[in-house]
Amino acid sequence: YVGDDTPVSSEEPLSPAPGVETVCVFPKNAGKIVPAGEETELLVGLQNEGESTLNVVAVHSTLHLPYDHKMYGQNLTVQQSFYNASVPVSVQATFPYTFAVSKFLQPGAYDLVGYIVYEIDQHPYQNVFYNGTIEVVEVGGLLSVESVFLITLGIALLGLLGLWAYGQVQQLSKKTKKGPKVELGTGTTDANMDEWLEGTAFAKDKAKKNK
Repeated sequence: YVGDDTPVSSEEPLSPAPGVETVCVFPKNAGKIVPAGEETELLVGLQNEGESTLNVVAVHSTLHLPYDHKMYGQNLTVQQSFYNASVPVSVQATFPYTFAVSKFLQPGAYDLVGYIVYEIDQHPYQNVFYNGTIEVVEVGGLLSVESVFLITLGIALLGLLGLWAYGQVQQLSKKTKKGPKVELGTGTTDANMDEWLEGTAFAKDKAKKNK
């Protein structure tokens, strides 16, 4: 609750105050990787360029399916441990925010929307400090169903490539072993030679040798 009676809820969105700007940083986590069931910390930067001091009341966030923000994946932690921290005019302040998604949440990309709620002159305001994608992953060495599928597909493709290469080598080997056949017509050649040499000295010598 903000003040005494105003609820902190994304269902009743508050407007940002003029001159108040926010930014968000995931420390040492440029990929915005969020392990399911474990705490993830981010930093909310707030700059007050308005006309009055503001008091930070709470930071909270919601998780959505990326293709439809009307479908909530999970309402995340409402952090109210700032004890109405004051941010004077022309001052920048940073607030840590820790949240955890459910360990039963399926790994994948989700949209995280983060809000910081504050008061100026007892009037509640709210800024969206982050509205973007995070990657929820499983904790530990367990492989997701998608990972197992991709590994299996990769092994199958490697197997098919190996079979294709083996078949190409076998065909090349067969072509190399099959040389052109040269047939020698010895019988015909001997008969023709006898006719050509008939009556010559070579024929007479050959007849003597045959005797």
